[in-house]
Amino acid sequence: MRTLLSRLIHSTPSISRLNTTAVSVSGRNLCTDSNKVDEPFKVEEAETVNVPPPPTEKLLVLGGNGFVGSHICREALDRGLSVASLSRSGRSSLHDSWAGNVTWYKGNILSTDSLKDALNGVTAVISCVGGFGSNSYMYKINGTANINAIRAASDQGVKRFVYISAADFGVVNYLLQGYYQGKKAAETELLSKFPYGGVILRPGFIYGTRSVGSMKLPLGVIGSPLETVLQVAKPLNQIPLIGPLLTPPVNVTAVAKVAVKAATDPVFPPGIIDVYGIQRYSQHKSN
Repeated sequence: MRTLLSRLIHSTPSISRLNTTAVSVSGRNLCTDSNKVDEPFKVEEAETVNVPPPPTEKLLVLGGNGFVGSHICREALDRGLSVASLSRSGRSSLHDSWAGNVTWYKGNILSTDSLKDALNGVTAVISCVGGFGSNSYMYKINGTANINAIRAASDQGVKRFVYISAADFGVVNYLLQGYYQGKKAAETELLSKFPYGGVILRPGFIYGTRSVGSMKLPLGVIGSPLETVLQVAKPLNQIPLIGPLLTPPVNVTAVAKVAVKAATDPVFPPGIIDVYGIQRYSQHKSN
């Protein structure tokens, strides 16, 4: 037995010989002795693969050169979206730097051809189209025009559609029947064509700095204090007829923020968002 163990021991390479055995790795000689390294490892840079960037969402704002629409365009650009606008006058008269980053289409929303060109490649639409006048005119602008846009967007495969409607002001509804009847008709069409991606915002008085020609009207001087006071008076909104008149105003930046979020966030709940919902969503941090 002792003879056998002796042979095994003498036939095994010594530890010192193992520690000095050199190995070749990627053409570099390294010593297996932990205290000796001929040269450090050289990491070769991997070949770069050209991967196309993810597709950019494209937003179409109907009436993007108006008071609310211009704020929506700017908010969307700030969020890195590709933005286009369709309106009767085309390019905005504003000289702000952001306006140069919007694709401006001049056309009639009642025209299918105008909508078809503007909707090319669009993933979401926000409509700020509305107006006042005779009852027939108000129904045409607030109702028929928006219904036409909703149907065209649905046919083009647009994913989401946000409509800036209006709060119910009770007795005022009877004085502006064409306005509110048009709004309600457009709302009904939107919920029908976009049951999972249609959002209706119902703000009351929207305040902010309005540009009228070369003049700027600081409506926030009145709107901001009223918003603070009327938020506290929310229970009074339930009073028949006059209660809705106490609906608080809302800042145009809040409307713009929520509209863009509703148009781009796939988990934003579809349906109707009243002024209190607009205020609540506008305080949420953007993703």
